[in-house]
Amino acid sequence: MGQQDIKTQHDSAAIRRFTRHIMQDMRALDFMLEQNMFETEVQRIGAEQELFLVDGQFQPSPLAEEVLALSDNERLVNELTRFNLEINLDPIELTGSCFREMQKSLDDLVAYARGLSGEVGAKIVLAGILPTIHAWDLRLDNMAPKPRYFKLNDTIMSLKGGKAQYHIRGVDELFFQHDNIMVEGCNTSFQIHFQATPDTFAHYYNIAQLVSGPVLAAAANSPILFGKRLWRETRIALFQQAVDTRSSNLYLRDMSPRVHFGTEWVNESVTEIFKEDIARFRVIMTCDYEDPFEMLERGEVPKLKALQLHNGTVYRWNRACYGISGHQPHLRIENRYIPSGPSTIDEVANAAFWAGLMQGIALHHKDIRPLMDFDDAKSNFIGSARRGLASEIDWIDGKRWSADKLIVEQLIDISREGLQARKVDEEDIETYLGVIDARVKSKMTGAQWQLSSLASMKRAGGNSRAERLDSLVEGMISRQKSGKPGHEWSLAAVKPKAVNTIHGTRVEHFMSTDLFTVREDELVDFVAILMSWRHIRHILVEDDEHRLVGLVTHRSILKALTDLPHTGHDEDLSVGEIMVRNPISVSPEIATIDAIRIMREHNIGALPVVLNGQLVGIITETDFNLLAARLFEDSASSGT
Repeated sequence: MGQQDIKTQHDSAAIRRFTRHIMQDMRALDFMLEQNMFETEVQRIGAEQELFLVDGQFQPSPLAEEVLALSDNERLVNELTRFNLEINLDPIELTGSCFREMQKSLDDLVAYARGLSGEVGAKIVLAGILPTIHAWDLRLDNMAPKPRYFKLNDTIMSLKGGKAQYHIRGVDELFFQHDNIMVEGCNTSFQIHFQATPDTFAHYYNIAQLVSGPVLAAAANSPILFGKRLWRETRIALFQQAVDTRSSNLYLRDMSPRVHFGTEWVNESVTEIFKEDIARFRVIMTCDYEDPFEMLERGEVPKLKALQLHNGTVYRWNRACYGISGHQPHLRIENRYIPSGPSTIDEVANAAFWAGLMQGIALHHKDIRPLMDFDDAKSNFIGSARRGLASEIDWIDGKRWSADKLIVEQLIDISREGLQARKVDEEDIETYLGVIDARVKSKMTGAQWQLSSLASMKRAGGNSRAERLDSLVEGMISRQKSGKPGHEWSLAAVKPKAVNTIHGTRVEHFMSTDLFTVREDELVDFVAILMSWRHIRHILVEDDEHRLVGLVTHRSILKALTDLPHTGHDEDLSVGEIMVRNPISVSPEIATIDAIRIMREHNIGALPVVLNGQLVGIITETDFNLLAARLFEDSASSGT
């Protein structure tokens, strides 16, 4: 949930004072560890569920505040954007029927949030990345109205010194810029907490790092961003780049981004992690402070607010956390890389698999550091994010495994042994590890279901990319309500959008982005051939900076080539001589209905789409004719 009483500081003196507070908190933490003040008698797990809100068109719906206004449950809280919410589950002891209880609590709270959302016209989606999200949704107007988020945005963007750069390559390639941190709002996760004692923390944390690769491979559910097929778990690359404040010119230095996996194994204590992050990452925020030693003298447990705030601005995928249980402090490991979805039973299965591995590996190995280089664990993690179950894993037995074989042939049994050691009910073990086993054997992760659904819809033909993405989200929603795990879902099928349903959509939902363009000094004959080859009637003209400079229509080509013998022009006629200069254009966020009106008023057959001065797409009368045809088909089938 994060602290909200924070302040951004540009005053060097204030930063120095707060740095002193962090150092004091570290001294207090060392003191409490030396005095054995931490809870050690119980081991708990917990979870946080992040989710998306969408509207009737399956686009992001910025109604989180309206939903929260109806809620009387403190477990339902804000996230970064107005189209995200978070559910905080109560911690539960890792034993008995804990996973059934976790799922029951999760299902109840998701149903509660779904009911409130329905009252304001929104739907809930569990997805690592919402396939229908667009850059237009990531504007500051959609940031949740919490001072913490706006201050964090100002600070991060100031450190960046300009727009954030994003470049992710998968089957497709994504390269774009953005001027705020709202891109973080593309990501939602199912964060899992694992409590450890001070004496066992370092060992458990190293195990958490070790198993990150194969666990992520099995859980991947974020393959699509802005309609592009990228990594199986694109969240990993996206989140790192969203809050990366490093200079691109310091390529010779070893510098960690604020979102990172880590740099080495932990040797002895949780304090190594806190100290490394304090040493590597500058203070960017401050908060109200109370001296921890004064609290200890009063018999109170200090909250270590300065340390916790700084820790909250450094985003390790396995984060070390300090907390308070009743009247005792505790330590826990927060797994941040597991994505939301595809269903609640999948999420709880991921939690059981991970917690079982943590216990199971600890049973067999007192120290994993001599067994594998840290860099191999890091490489496993990145490889799994990229390729999911198709990745290869270097393991502590010295062998290189395919991720799916390692999980099925070794890790599920290790996880089962770990859960049995914690006296978890056999029914829970069989149910949730059974989901992992079936998912991996079928190779149908949430990511693969999305990609296979999109491919199936594309093969069916007669639909746009926007319609496929909308249908994908619609399919997620209906299947999530069924309660079945994702590997049992049927593939999503396209549901065309008729004209009478386009209200509320924007041009970016329908525009074509795979463009064939020319420069104004190119040959007109080439444009004619290009139109014939690609079966298109409009060619956009751009400059070397991808700025729109003109438009060539099929009609203008015919006229030019017909008139050429009578004009005395050289046969090598250039595009610049016949194009329409500075054609009417629109931005991606303009309402679709307004784009139709513009085309009618100006009697034009195409609208170039421009964002920040650069050409990004085109929308044509053909696109709208297809929608109109569907409207008539719908009307005929309904008898109206």
